[in-house]
Amino acid sequence: MATVRAYIGLGANVGDADATLAAAIHALAALPGANLRGVSRLYVTAPVGGVEQADFRNAVVALDVPAGPDPDTGASALLVALKGLERAFGRRERERWGPREVDLDLLLFGRHRIEVERPPEGRSDDPAKASLPLTVPHREAQRRLFVLAPLEDLAPGLVPPGWGESVATAAARQRRLEGERAVRPIAAWNGEAWRPA
Repeated sequence: MATVRAYIGLGANVGDADATLAAAIHALAALPGANLRGVSRLYVTAPVGGVEQADFRNAVVALDVPAGPDPDTGASALLVALKGLERAFGRRERERWGPREVDLDLLLFGRHRIEVERPPEGRSDDPAKASLPLTVPHREAQRRLFVLAPLEDLAPGLVPPGWGESVATAAARQRRLEGERAVRPIAAWNGEAWRPA
């Protein structure tokens, strides 16, 4: 079966976010046909969007997944699996940019640019995003340090389709804009759990 390297962004700030993200990594690795290829460091990040809430924990995983018969179908199947995991972890509908039990975002799907209607099971619980298409690379990833810093841990030289710059270049730009304290690494993945950095 053909596979493709996907990068998944993980975030949480409700309950024991560190434990939730560790459990989410194990759940992602257990998806049918998936092979966990890398886990970034765990970061503490400031919330984005102006909603008063606790700091987030963010990470990125590299996951080889079934490519599907075509990129649109493969990415849509992965999105459905991610949304199913979010629901299994108790994600509730909340305000845009509000607190999250867990957030699993499909950032990259190989070298493919994708914009396709989301299948019903892959629609966001966020009412503001429910009707948006599945867009890969993720539409906000290039401008979000909480995504770029952990993605840089795994693939600094990668130039995602349509970006015109590497992940490391985008991360350096966002660090200048957001400040070094916007994201702080606090732990590393040891294959089973987070170990303090």
